[in-house]
Amino acid sequence: MQKVFAFIIKSTLYVVTFVYDVVTFPIYFIVQRPWKTLSLSRRNKAKCISASDTEITYKSTNRIGVQHSLLLRENIDTLEKMFSFVTKVHKTKNCLGTRTVLEEHEEVQTDGKVIKKYIMGSYKWRSFRDAELEAQYFGRGVRELGVIPRERVAIFAETRAEWMIAAQGLFKHSCGVATIYATLGEDGITHAINQTEVSVVITSHDLMPKLKNVIKTVPKITTVIYFEDPLSSTDVKGMGDVKVFGYNEVVEIGKASNFESTPPTKDDVAIIMFTSGSTGTPKGVVLSHNNLISCMKGFLDCIQPLPTDMILGFLPLAHSFELLIESTAMLAGVPIGYSTPLTLIDSSPKIAKGQVGDAKILKPTAMAIVPLIMDRIIKGMNDKINSGSIIQKTIFNFAYNYKKRWYYRGYQTPLTDRIVFKKIGELMGGQMRGMIGGGAPLSPETHERVKFCLNVIMLQGYGLTETSAGATAPDEFDISVGRCGGPLTTTLIRLVNWEEGNYYVTNKPNPQGEVLIGGSCVAVGYYKMPQETEENFFDENGVRWMRSGDIGEMQPDGSLKIIDRKKDLVKLQHGEYLSLGKIESELKTCPIVENICIYADSTKTYCMALVQPVEKAVTTIGTKLGLTLQYEELCKHKSVIQAALKSIADHGRAHGLNKFEIPSKIAMCTDLWTPDSGLVTAAFKIKRKEIVTKYKKEISELYV
Repeated sequence: MQKVFAFIIKSTLYVVTFVYDVVTFPIYFIVQRPWKTLSLSRRNKAKCISASDTEITYKSTNRIGVQHSLLLRENIDTLEKMFSFVTKVHKTKNCLGTRTVLEEHEEVQTDGKVIKKYIMGSYKWRSFRDAELEAQYFGRGVRELGVIPRERVAIFAETRAEWMIAAQGLFKHSCGVATIYATLGEDGITHAINQTEVSVVITSHDLMPKLKNVIKTVPKITTVIYFEDPLSSTDVKGMGDVKVFGYNEVVEIGKASNFESTPPTKDDVAIIMFTSGSTGTPKGVVLSHNNLISCMKGFLDCIQPLPTDMILGFLPLAHSFELLIESTAMLAGVPIGYSTPLTLIDSSPKIAKGQVGDAKILKPTAMAIVPLIMDRIIKGMNDKINSGSIIQKTIFNFAYNYKKRWYYRGYQTPLTDRIVFKKIGELMGGQMRGMIGGGAPLSPETHERVKFCLNVIMLQGYGLTETSAGATAPDEFDISVGRCGGPLTTTLIRLVNWEEGNYYVTNKPNPQGEVLIGGSCVAVGYYKMPQETEENFFDENGVRWMRSGDIGEMQPDGSLKIIDRKKDLVKLQHGEYLSLGKIESELKTCPIVENICIYADSTKTYCMALVQPVEKAVTTIGTKLGLTLQYEELCKHKSVIQAALKSIADHGRAHGLNKFEIPSKIAMCTDLWTPDSGLVTAAFKIKRKEIVTKYKKEISELYV
C-alpha cells in the first residue's frame, strides 16, 4: 500500500514539475544563462608544458587575481608582514570571535547517564587591531620569559583565537612554531617535543593533564604557557621544576616590556608542522614563511572570499589545511568565529537542552571540512530523512533527483531549495554558501549530497602538509564532483609512470601516474630526517619538487583526479590489484559504516574489512532479527554480521566496485576509533598499521 501511495505522490510531482518547467523554462534560461555556467565549468584549467613517455607536466591557465597582486605589490612575503598589513587596512573590523561559556551544569540523559553541558552566550570579538596588539604583547611577554629570536616554540592546543594570536606573536620575533595535534597520543607528543628540542610549550587548560603525563619524558622543557578556562582554574601542580604561566599573565608581562620585534625573512622557518602520522611516526615538515605565502597566493587565485563572508574555524590549526584557510580569510579581511565538534550544532554533545549550537549563532558562510566529518553530516541527514513519513521521503528524493538533473544542465532550482532544502541548511546557520574539503579524497556521492542538501558550493582541493596544504583547487564555477581542480598558479603538477601499478602517462584516454608537486609552496624538508627528505624532495631547474605517493589522472580540462595511492595497493593471488583507499572511500558512505579499514593478504583471493559500525544501524538490524542483545553482543552475532556484510556488499556494487573489491568477510569492532585511541589521525584518516596490529586476531580468524 505504501508503494502505491509513493507512486501516486511521485506521479503527481512529475506532472506538477513538468507544467512548472514548461512555464518557467524561458525565464530561467534568460536569467540563469546555463550556457555560461557550463562554459565556465568546462573551461581548460591547465596546459601541458612538457611531456615524454615517462612523465608529463602541467601548469595552471588561471590569471593572477586581485589578492595575489596585492601580496606582490606590497612585498608581503611573511605571515608577520601579512598580519601587520591587514591590521592597517581593516583596523576595527571583527577579526577573531569566541563564543562565551556562561556556565556548566549536569544534565541527566534518558539512559540515566549524567553529562556536563554548557549554557552559552553570544560571540565576543577581537578586532584586527585588538588581535594584532595582543599578539605584540604576547610576543614580548614570551621574550621576557627568555625566548630569543628564531627559537622554536611548540603549540600543543585546540583550535581557538588564542592559538592564532600566540602564533602571530611568535612570528613577530622570527620564532618558528612547532605544531602538535591536540589529539596525539603521549608517544607522539613526546616525540614531537623531543625532536624539535623546544624549551617552551604553549598548551591549554584541557590538555594540561596530558602534558603532565609526559613532562618527565621531555627534559628540555623549562616553561609551559596555558590558555585559561573561562569557568575552571587550572591545576598546575605536578610539573616539577617547569615554570607555568597563564596566557593572560604572559600578555600582561608583555605590556610592560620594551622588547622590539625582530621580523622574519621569507626564508625563515614559520612552522614545523607534524604530519598526522597515518603511515608511522609523525614527521616534522619544515615550512618557511615563503612556502605558506606562496600557497596562499595560488589559493586566492581560485577561491575569492567576499567582504561579507564569515568563516567557521573548526579543524585543528595544527593541520596545514585549516591554517591555510584561516590565513587566507585574515588576508581578505574575513572574520573567523571559532567552534568545536562538541558545540557546533544544536545536537552537539556539550550543548545543553534548549540551547543552540555555534553555527546558528555565528551564521557562517564558509568553512573547511574533512571527508569523515562530511560523511557524518550526511548520515545524520539521511537518518532524519529515513525516519520521516512515506510522504516526506518521497518528496525529498524527488526534489533531490530533480535538483541534480537540472544542476548538471547548468541551472539552479530556487523554488526546490526554498521549499525542501532550506531547513537542512539551517543546521549550519542558514547562511552557508561554501565548503572546502581536504585532508583525504571525498567520494562523489558525499560531494553531491553536501552540495545539494546544504545548497552550497562544495569544493574539493588537493595538497599535503609538505606542500603547505595546497597543490590543486577548483574554482567556484566548477560543477563537477570527484575531482580536485587544476594546479594552483604557484604550483606545477607532474605525473610520472608507476610501472608496478600499470599507471603510465601514455594510458588512454587520460594520462595517469604518481603525482609530483613543484613550486615555491613545497617544504624545505623533514626536520632532522635527511634520508626521508632526500627520498621525497628534489630540486630541478630552480624548482622544488615533492613526490606525493598518490596516483593521479589528469582530466581533459586540466583537472586532477586522485585515483589511487602507492602504499594502498595490494595484489591478490589471482593477479587483481586492490586499491584499499579507494574501496574505503566508497564504503564509508554505507549507512551502517562509521569507519572502515580494508585488509587484503596477497596470498589470498579476497579482501576483508574491519568495520567500526554505526550503533543505531546495528541495533536496528538486531530488532528486525528479533534479537534482544546489547550492542557489543549484536556486533558478534553471526546473523547480524551477515546482514551487515550484505548491506556493505550491496552498497559497494551500487557504487561500481568490482566483485573482487567487495569484502567477502567483515569483523565489527566496538572500540571507538578516535585520535586518542591511536587508530585514526587527528584528521580522522585511519592508521592502517595500528588497526591491523590491534585486530590481528580477528583478521586471522576471518582468513581461516
